[in-house]
Amino acid sequence: MAASASSISAIAMCVPSSSSKFSFTSRSSLTLSPPQRGSTRRWRCRAMVQQTAQGAPAAYAKEMERLSAKESLLLAFKDAGGFEALVSGKTTEWQKIDVNERITGLERLSPTPRPTTSPFLEGRWNFEWFGSGSPGLFAARFIFEVFPSSLANLSKMDVFIKDGNVKITANMRLLNSIEIKVILSTKLSVEGPLRMKEEYVEGVLVSPTIIEESVPEQLKGALGQATNALQQLPAPIRDPVASGLKVPLSGSFQRLFMISYLDEEILIIRNTAGIPEVLTRLDAAPSSLGDSNPEYVS
Repeated sequence: MAASASSISAIAMCVPSSSSKFSFTSRSSLTLSPPQRGSTRRWRCRAMVQQTAQGAPAAYAKEMERLSAKESLLLAFKDAGGFEALVSGKTTEWQKIDVNERITGLERLSPTPRPTTSPFLEGRWNFEWFGSGSPGLFAARFIFEVFPSSLANLSKMDVFIKDGNVKITANMRLLNSIEIKVILSTKLSVEGPLRMKEEYVEGVLVSPTIIEESVPEQLKGALGQATNALQQLPAPIRDPVASGLKVPLSGSFQRLFMISYLDEEILIIRNTAGIPEVLTRLDAAPSSLGDSNPEYVS
């Protein structure tokens, strides 16, 4: 409508009229002053345009709504006990439905129309939330069921995305003194403006790191003996163990997912069952929202 009114104004200013005054009821009003004495074709035109102020305020209101929804979701994560409460099964049903409601509210306000090719997708992200049935939540729950919380603790899971390559890292601590890191490498391919395919490439169990000052006295002797035994192994065995146990996964597993929300701080994806995963950025966001990967063409 605003564009139509602007067009009418432009036409009226370019076409002379014999009337001394011309007016119409619209979002734009136009007043033409009569020609000066002695002039036949020159007009002095004054356009009184009521600028439609709906565009900017509407965009501002939507942005404020989006920022409010983001803050509300982050507070809901905190109220639900965070990542540890989620993976340990301490999150209540009320807290789960509250978080899911806020996730849905934020998704409809996504500012990125083509997230699969946005530079905002790249960087280091921290897992904040797994929906019920998510592979990440299943793996985390498995760890907590196999190892009592007094023995093992999954401290965090993060993901690094760069040039279509992904590294998912799970950090676990045993007896509060042995750090174990599991790294899963995957490959992303663009399937559409919202949809991506993830293919698993390799899993690595990194050699444990011992925090000596945190080792209980009753275990120091046993850990020392295990370390010495590892050093005495032949190099062909010792070196692969020291560098981590690698498990090839190419061609074994893959999944499709949709990016339902992306900005400089929050990433939300949903698998084929519609189960959400929410991640928050750990590093600085790119400064541009332009497409960095024009691989997909609609």
